[in-house]
Amino acid sequence: MGETALKSKQKQITYEQIMNLEKQERVHFVNSLGGFKSIGLIGTQNKIGQTNLAIVDSIVHIGSNPPLFGIIFRPAAYERHTLENILETSFYTINHINENIFKQAHHTSARYVREISEFDVTDLNKEYKNAFFAPFVGESQVQLAMEFKEKIELTINNTVLVIGEIKAVYFPEDCLQKDGFLDIEKAASLTCSGLDSYHKTTKIDRLSYAKPDKKITSIL
Repeated sequence: MGETALKSKQKQITYEQIMNLEKQERVHFVNSLGGFKSIGLIGTQNKIGQTNLAIVDSIVHIGSNPPLFGIIFRPAAYERHTLENILETSFYTINHINENIFKQAHHTSARYVREISEFDVTDLNKEYKNAFFAPFVGESQVQLAMEFKEKIELTINNTVLVIGEIKAVYFPEDCLQKDGFLDIEKAASLTCSGLDSYHKTTKIDRLSYAKPDKKITSIL
């Protein structure tokens, strides 16, 4: 099946053709090209206690020492409550999405006014842990407490990269393996492609660290 797929007739679309696509068609097409993406619900609140919850599909690992993750925020044609709350308070949460809540998570992408919390309209539960300022999603199996560290404005398309440091992680105990690997598939975390397609995962294998003089082996 894989070999047949590789030999299928290909279609070419050039830069000029991409730019001439109708806006929504271009958005769907280009967003699909990066493959499967990490998604999460970003929980925040401002200094007067108004909470916000937003789905993002641009979570990227920046480094492990210190433990850093980045999020891309798109250009602002309207108020960006999540970004504003992060910059105001420095604290936010990243919450993995699972099959039980993916429709509610998707609903958080709707543009609500600041006074309406996406927690309330989606019936997702706010959860506060160990005096951390920002709310977690109670239904999420893997939850990260984050502290803002750096904002980088990308002038090429007016997006903003926000980099945060992990302050705490919460997850099912039986998902952590002896070598530190966290089995997020066992935690039922979903991934996505494009802007609106959600996927379960199936692990094929886990491979040993690659070295020039060592054969690749499976990790049990």
